[in-house]
Amino acid sequence: MPTDTKRVRGPEVSQSPSLLLCRPPVVLPSQGPRADGRQRDQVDVRPVFVRCGLVSQAKGSAYIEAGNTKLMCCVYGPRETERKDETDMKCGRLTTDMRFAPFSCPERGSWIQGSQDKDFSLMLHESLQPAVCLHKYPRSQIEVNVMVLENSGSVLAHAITCASLALADAGIEMYDLVLGCSIRQDGASCVVDPSYMEENYCSSASSENQGGLTVAFLPSLNQISGLQSDGEMTEEILTAGVRTCIEGCYKLYPVIQQALAKAVRKAAPPPSES
Repeated sequence: MPTDTKRVRGPEVSQSPSLLLCRPPVVLPSQGPRADGRQRDQVDVRPVFVRCGLVSQAKGSAYIEAGNTKLMCCVYGPRETERKDETDMKCGRLTTDMRFAPFSCPERGSWIQGSQDKDFSLMLHESLQPAVCLHKYPRSQIEVNVMVLENSGSVLAHAITCASLALADAGIEMYDLVLGCSIRQDGASCVVDPSYMEENYCSSASSENQGGLTVAFLPSLNQISGLQSDGEMTEEILTAGVRTCIEGCYKLYPVIQQALAKAVRKAAPPPSES
Protein backbone atom coordinates (compact mmCIF):
# COMPACT_ATOMS: atom_id res chain seq x y z
CA MET A 1 0.00 0.00 0.00
CA PRO A 2 1.49 3.37 -1.00
CA THR A 3 2.44 5.79 1.79
CA ASP A 4 0.46 9.01 2.15
CA THR A 5 3.25 11.59 1.94
CA LYS A 6 0.90 14.51 2.54
CA ARG A 7 -0.19 13.32 5.96
CA VAL A 8 1.84 14.55 8.91
CA ARG A 9 2.39 11.59 11.19
CA GLY A 10 2.12 12.34 14.90
CA PRO A 11 4.42 10.91 17.55
CA GLU A 12 3.89 7.35 18.67
CA VAL A 13 3.55 8.44 22.30
CA SER A 14 1.15 11.36 22.71
CA GLN A 15 -1.17 12.94 25.29
CA SER A 16 -4.74 14.08 25.11
CA PRO A 17 -5.16 17.80 24.28
CA SER A 18 -7.50 18.13 27.27
CA LEU A 19 -4.52 17.69 29.58
CA LEU A 20 -2.89 20.80 28.16
CA LEU A 21 -5.98 22.88 28.90
CA CYS A 22 -5.76 22.19 32.65
CA ARG A 23 -2.88 24.58 33.24
CA PRO A 24 -2.61 26.42 36.55
CA PRO A 25 -3.44 30.14 36.33
CA VAL A 26 -0.47 32.42 35.81
CA VAL A 27 0.12 34.67 38.80
CA LEU A 28 2.39 37.67 38.27
CA PRO A 29 4.05 39.37 41.25
CA SER A 30 2.58 42.76 42.13
CA GLN A 31 5.78 44.01 43.79
CA GLY A 32 9.47 43.81 43.18
CA PRO A 33 11.23 43.44 39.83
CA ARG A 34 9.39 42.19 36.80
CA ALA A 35 9.92 38.81 35.15
CA ASP A 36 12.57 40.19 32.74
CA GLY A 37 14.42 42.13 35.45
CA ARG A 38 13.00 45.57 34.74
CA GLN A 39 11.67 47.75 37.53
CA ARG A 40 8.08 48.75 38.17
CA ASP A 41 6.85 52.36 38.26
CA GLN A 42 9.88 53.45 36.24
CA VAL A 43 10.40 54.37 32.60
CA ASP A 44 12.20 51.11 31.93
CA VAL A 45 11.74 50.13 28.27
CA ARG A 46 13.14 47.04 26.61
CA PRO A 47 16.31 47.31 24.49
CA VAL A 48 15.38 48.09 20.89
CA PHE A 49 17.02 46.87 17.68
CA VAL A 50 16.09 48.86 14.54
CA ARG A 51 17.07 48.57 10.88
CA CYS A 52 15.87 50.36 7.72
CA GLY A 53 15.79 49.43 4.05
CA LEU A 54 15.63 45.65 4.42
CA VAL A 55 12.96 45.06 1.74
CA SER A 56 14.26 46.06 -1.69
CA GLN A 57 10.85 45.74 -3.41
CA ALA A 58 9.29 48.42 -1.17
CA LYS A 59 9.86 52.17 -1.40
CA GLY A 60 10.75 52.15 2.29
CA SER A 61 10.92 49.50 4.98
CA ALA A 62 11.87 49.10 8.62
CA TYR A 63 12.33 46.29 11.12
CA ILE A 64 12.06 46.73 14.88
CA GLU A 65 12.75 44.26 17.65
CA ALA A 66 11.99 45.03 21.30
CA GLY A 67 12.62 42.03 23.49
CA ASN A 68 10.76 39.22 21.75
CA THR A 69 8.37 41.58 19.94
CA LYS A 70 9.33 41.66 16.25
CA LEU A 71 7.66 43.72 13.52
CA MET A 72 8.30 44.50 9.86
CA CYS A 73 6.84 47.46 7.98
CA CYS A 74 6.84 48.21 4.23
CA VAL A 75 5.76 51.45 2.56
CA TYR A 76 4.63 51.63 -1.08
CA GLY A 77 3.99 54.82 -2.99
CA PRO A 78 3.15 57.53 -3.53
CA ARG A 79 1.21 56.03 -6.41
CA GLU A 80 -1.86 57.16 -8.32
CA THR A 81 -4.99 56.53 -6.30
CA GLU A 82 -7.59 54.20 -7.77
CA ARG A 83 -10.63 56.02 -6.41
CA LYS A 84 -10.60 59.76 -6.95
CA ASP A 85 -12.84 62.25 -5.24
CA GLU A 86 -12.67 65.91 -4.32
CA THR A 87 -10.51 65.24 -1.26
CA ASP A 88 -7.90 63.28 -3.21
CA MET A 89 -7.55 66.11 -5.71
CA LYS A 90 -6.24 68.43 -2.98
CA CYS A 91 -4.21 66.06 -0.80
CA GLY A 92 -3.05 62.48 -0.79
CA ARG A 93 -4.48 59.47 0.99
CA LEU A 94 -2.77 57.33 3.62
CA THR A 95 -3.82 53.70 3.98
CA THR A 96 -2.61 51.41 6.75
CA ASP A 97 -2.85 47.66 7.14
CA MET A 98 -1.62 45.82 10.23
CA ARG A 99 -1.73 42.04 10.43
CA PHE A 100 -0.51 39.33 12.77
CA ALA A 101 1.35 36.36 11.35
CA PRO A 102 -0.35 33.06 12.27
CA PHE A 103 2.70 32.06 14.31
CA SER A 104 3.11 35.42 16.07
CA CYS A 105 0.95 34.69 19.13
CA PRO A 106 0.86 31.75 21.57
CA GLU A 107 -2.53 30.86 20.09
CA ARG A 108 -2.17 30.30 16.36
CA GLY A 109 -4.26 32.67 14.26
CA SER A 110 -5.26 32.84 10.59
CA TRP A 111 -4.20 34.97 7.64
CA ILE A 112 -7.69 36.47 7.45
CA GLN A 113 -7.75 39.92 9.03
CA GLY A 114 -9.73 39.80 12.27
CA SER A 115 -11.38 42.47 14.36
CA GLN A 116 -8.22 43.12 16.38
CA ASP A 117 -6.18 43.63 13.21
CA LYS A 118 -8.75 46.11 11.89
CA ASP A 119 -8.78 48.03 15.16
CA PHE A 120 -5.00 48.23 15.23
CA SER A 121 -4.95 49.33 11.58
CA LEU A 122 -7.36 52.17 12.38
CA MET A 123 -5.33 53.25 15.42
CA LEU A 124 -2.16 53.15 13.36
CA HIS A 125 -3.77 55.34 10.70
CA GLU A 126 -4.99 57.88 13.24
CA SER A 127 -1.51 58.08 14.79
CA LEU A 128 0.43 58.49 11.54
CA GLN A 129 -1.84 60.77 9.51
CA PRO A 130 -1.16 64.01 11.49
CA ALA A 131 2.59 63.59 10.90
CA VAL A 132 2.52 63.04 7.11
CA CYS A 133 2.45 66.00 4.73
CA LEU A 134 -0.37 64.63 2.59
CA HIS A 135 -0.91 67.99 0.88
CA LYS A 136 2.43 67.41 -0.86
CA TYR A 137 1.00 64.34 -2.65
CA PRO A 138 -2.28 65.28 -4.36
CA ARG A 139 -4.08 62.53 -6.29
CA SER A 140 -1.73 59.99 -4.70
CA GLN A 141 -1.95 57.16 -2.24
CA ILE A 142 0.64 55.98 0.30
CA GLU A 143 0.31 52.42 1.59
CA VAL A 144 1.71 51.31 4.95
CA ASN A 145 1.76 47.57 5.67
CA VAL A 146 2.83 46.26 9.08
CA MET A 147 3.37 42.57 9.80
CA VAL A 148 3.75 41.36 13.39
CA LEU A 149 6.22 38.48 13.30
CA GLU A 150 6.17 37.82 17.04
CA ASN A 151 3.88 39.30 19.67
CA SER A 152 5.53 39.70 23.04
CA GLY A 153 3.58 42.77 24.15
CA SER A 154 3.20 46.45 23.18
CA VAL A 155 2.72 45.65 19.48
CA LEU A 156 0.69 48.78 18.71
CA ALA A 157 3.29 51.13 20.18
CA HIS A 158 6.16 49.47 18.33
CA ALA A 159 4.08 49.29 15.13
CA ILE A 160 3.66 53.08 15.24
CA THR A 161 7.41 53.57 15.65
CA CYS A 162 8.24 51.05 12.92
CA ALA A 163 5.75 52.56 10.44
CA SER A 164 7.05 56.07 11.06
CA LEU A 165 10.60 54.88 10.44
CA ALA A 166 9.56 53.15 7.21
CA LEU A 167 7.83 56.31 5.98
CA ALA A 168 10.99 58.30 6.63
CA ASP A 169 13.07 55.63 4.86
CA ALA A 170 10.74 55.92 1.84
CA GLY A 171 11.42 59.65 1.60
CA ILE A 172 7.87 60.68 2.47
CA GLU A 173 7.75 64.25 3.71
CA MET A 174 6.73 64.37 7.36
CA TYR A 175 6.40 67.02 10.02
CA ASP A 176 8.13 64.78 12.55
CA LEU A 177 8.74 61.17 13.41
CA VAL A 178 6.03 59.37 15.39
CA LEU A 179 7.10 57.27 18.35
CA GLY A 180 4.88 54.97 20.37
CA CYS A 181 5.00 53.86 23.99
CA SER A 182 2.56 51.92 26.13
CA ILE A 183 2.01 51.22 29.81
CA ARG A 184 -0.11 48.77 31.79
CA GLN A 185 -1.72 49.94 34.99
CA ASP A 186 -2.20 47.20 37.57
CA GLY A 187 -3.73 48.67 40.71
CA ALA A 188 -1.30 51.06 42.36
CA SER A 189 1.69 50.11 40.17
CA CYS A 190 2.31 50.47 36.46
CA VAL A 191 4.68 48.78 34.03
CA VAL A 192 6.15 50.50 30.98
CA ASP A 193 6.44 48.61 27.69
CA PRO A 194 4.52 45.60 29.05
CA SER A 195 5.17 42.08 27.86
CA TYR A 196 2.50 39.72 26.52
CA MET A 197 2.02 38.11 29.94
CA GLU A 198 1.72 41.50 31.66
CA GLU A 199 -0.87 42.65 29.15
CA ASN A 200 -3.12 39.62 29.47
CA TYR A 201 -2.78 38.74 33.16
CA CYS A 202 -3.22 41.03 36.14
CA SER A 203 -1.71 40.49 39.58
CA SER A 204 -4.04 42.76 41.55
CA ALA A 205 -7.31 41.41 42.91
CA SER A 206 -8.91 44.85 42.82
CA SER A 207 -10.75 45.97 39.69
CA GLU A 208 -9.80 49.63 40.18
CA ASN A 209 -7.14 51.21 38.00
CA GLN A 210 -6.83 48.24 35.68
CA GLY A 211 -6.11 49.13 32.08
CA GLY A 212 -3.65 49.90 29.34
CA LEU A 213 -2.56 53.08 27.61
CA THR A 214 -0.75 53.65 24.31
CA VAL A 215 0.49 57.08 23.23
CA ALA A 216 1.77 58.18 19.80
CA PHE A 217 4.08 61.17 20.24
CA LEU A 218 5.88 63.64 17.96
CA PRO A 219 9.07 64.40 19.92
CA SER A 220 10.36 67.41 17.97
CA LEU A 221 6.98 69.15 17.96
CA ASN A 222 6.12 67.95 21.48
CA GLN A 223 2.63 66.92 20.38
CA ILE A 224 0.50 63.80 20.82
CA SER A 225 -0.90 62.43 17.57
CA GLY A 226 -2.75 59.41 18.95
CA LEU A 227 -3.96 57.98 22.24
CA GLN A 228 -5.65 54.67 22.94
CA SER A 229 -6.70 53.37 26.35
CA ASP A 230 -8.76 50.50 27.70
CA GLY A 231 -9.92 49.47 31.13
CA GLU A 232 -10.81 51.74 34.04
CA MET A 233 -8.39 54.39 35.28
CA THR A 234 -8.90 57.61 37.21
CA GLU A 235 -8.08 60.98 35.71
CA GLU A 236 -4.93 61.34 37.82
CA ILE A 237 -3.66 57.90 36.86
CA LEU A 238 -4.38 58.54 33.18
CA THR A 239 -2.58 61.90 33.23
CA ALA A 240 0.45 60.39 34.94
CA GLY A 241 0.41 57.53 32.42
CA VAL A 242 0.52 59.95 29.48
CA ARG A 243 3.56 61.68 31.00
CA THR A 244 5.25 58.33 31.53
CA CYS A 245 4.63 57.33 27.91
CA ILE A 246 6.10 60.62 26.69
CA GLU A 247 9.24 59.97 28.73
CA GLY A 248 9.46 56.52 27.18
CA CYS A 249 9.21 58.02 23.69
CA TYR A 250 12.06 60.41 24.46
CA LYS A 251 14.16 57.43 25.52
CA LEU A 252 13.57 55.75 22.14
CA TYR A 253 14.17 58.91 20.10
CA PRO A 254 18.02 58.74 19.94
CA VAL A 255 17.92 55.07 18.87
CA ILE A 256 15.47 55.83 16.04
CA GLN A 257 17.49 58.85 14.92
CA GLN A 258 20.69 56.83 14.84
CA ALA A 259 19.10 54.04 12.79
CA LEU A 260 17.64 56.50 10.29
CA ALA A 261 20.94 58.39 9.95
CA LYS A 262 22.77 55.11 9.37
CA ALA A 263 20.33 54.17 6.59
CA VAL A 264 20.76 57.58 4.93
CA ARG A 265 24.55 57.30 4.99
CA LYS A 266 24.35 53.81 3.53
CA ALA A 267 22.07 54.91 0.69
CA ALA A 268 24.04 58.06 -0.11
CA PRO A 269 26.31 57.87 -3.19
CA PRO A 270 30.06 57.77 -2.52
CA PRO A 271 31.83 61.13 -2.74
CA SER A 272 33.25 61.89 -6.17
CA GLU A 273 36.99 62.12 -6.53
CA SER A 274 38.03 65.49 -7.85
